[in-house]
Amino acid sequence: MTDLLITGARLVPVAGVAAPEHPVDVLVSGGRVADVGPKLASRGVADVIAAQGRWLLPGLWDAHVHPVMWALARARIDLSGTTDPTDVCRRVAAHLSARPGEQLVLGYGYRSAAWDRLPTVLELDAATGSRPVALASGDAHNGWLNSAALALIGQAPREGALVEGEWYAAYRHLEAIATSLEEPEAALEAALAAAAARGVVGIVDFEFDSAWRTWPARLERGRPPVRIRAAAYADSLDDVAAAGLRTGDPLVAGEDLLTMGPLKVISDGSLNTLTAWCCEPYAPDGGDDGGCGRSNLTAAELREVMSRAGDIGLTCAIHAIGDRAVATALDAFSATRQGGSIEHAQLVGAADFERLAALGLTASVQPVHLIDDRLVTDRYWRDRADRVYAFRSLLDAGVALAFGSDAPVAPLDPWRAIAAAVFRADAADEPWHSEQAITPAEALASSTDGQGTVHIGQPADLVLVDADPLALGSLADRSATADGSPAAQADRAHLRELPVSLTLVGGRRTHEALT
Repeated sequence: MTDLLITGARLVPVAGVAAPEHPVDVLVSGGRVADVGPKLASRGVADVIAAQGRWLLPGLWDAHVHPVMWALARARIDLSGTTDPTDVCRRVAAHLSARPGEQLVLGYGYRSAAWDRLPTVLELDAATGSRPVALASGDAHNGWLNSAALALIGQAPREGALVEGEWYAAYRHLEAIATSLEEPEAALEAALAAAAARGVVGIVDFEFDSAWRTWPARLERGRPPVRIRAAAYADSLDDVAAAGLRTGDPLVAGEDLLTMGPLKVISDGSLNTLTAWCCEPYAPDGGDDGGCGRSNLTAAELREVMSRAGDIGLTCAIHAIGDRAVATALDAFSATRQGGSIEHAQLVGAADFERLAALGLTASVQPVHLIDDRLVTDRYWRDRADRVYAFRSLLDAGVALAFGSDAPVAPLDPWRAIAAAVFRADAADEPWHSEQAITPAEALASSTDGQGTVHIGQPADLVLVDADPLALGSLADRSATADGSPAAQADRAHLRELPVSLTLVGGRRTHEALT
């Protein structure tokens, strides 16, 4: 691997590690940072990058991605922002009119929990006719299909949307058909290239087909521009055990770009389908199963599958959105002495912030969701909204945060997540529960996979940006964020849209836009 020298870079202080006051040079050798200091000698280094005073920081990770779903969703009907079923049908009809040749039409992004009524198959039929149309909700926990799409995958006629497990099974059928009509691998390459252009150096892949199976074959076709930690689901644990894979092991011998990730368990539902499992009923309109949501498996079943994962050397990533689901997952972590993460940790019980910390678990959270979910939260969880996306409370309790997107639920763009966590708002909106905001430095540290300020010995997974991500004028007075002031709006845009000039993974260029 060729040595590389970055000259004249300002280091961004990350994770509380101080940075030099003046620009420095950074030598990369053998895939790691070999030296850091002013005016390093460039003798023998053929590849020299002039940073010209830009800011250098550790590469960014997305700790929760469904990359193939995200790649394909980028080219499907965008239903985000639709206000009711009629609005969705109008957008779908316009798409069908513009693309008459599509054999299976897929859309993504509606959020029905905020609607005054639920969608029906009949109204989608009226807008689509005989062409199969399948629409996925923005949280990926329910799907609205027309009659032709239901028939295509062998589903019986029904009145409304498919929810949770029924929807996941239907989605797998739809994806199998879509794969024969689309080019998912080409779409994945484009999506990961776009992620690298935003400074992403790694993702945790939670694709439903147990991603650990699929990545070795992809590597044969070419090196991805990001590191991959590929998760498994419970139905593949026997195969993981037979392969002798443990969390952190290379999926391909001698290759550190692809590693085995955790076991993923979806223990409850979501807020937008009113299936997140809560200690108290949804209010005022209620959810299913007595209005408190539901669990997808019993406490005993959760402990059993986590114990089995531990026996073969996998850590656990437990999807838990409602506070009862979080508490039950923490009980299971305690009983099984397992390590890992709570995925989402959207609503946490008051007593469970400290339990999360005491168990040494990571809260793998998706800050952009708070912008998407604020209206639904205020409708159904308004009596507990101070505990929703409670990043300040988690950090104050000593819980480590890992930021992600859950793409396609939110775009795979870590700067959007960082801005959402800091400002608790999008564009000119008023901040939502600003008491749970965290600082830019804390948000950045939650996005770098535990890596601190660039230093000798660190993996050369590095990002060069055109401006200082920590230089936010409105935060000199935290009260300025409470009124959506012009200064705060400018700072939100600064973080969300921060230009990335260079991304390196192991010293290899995966994105470059230097001028």
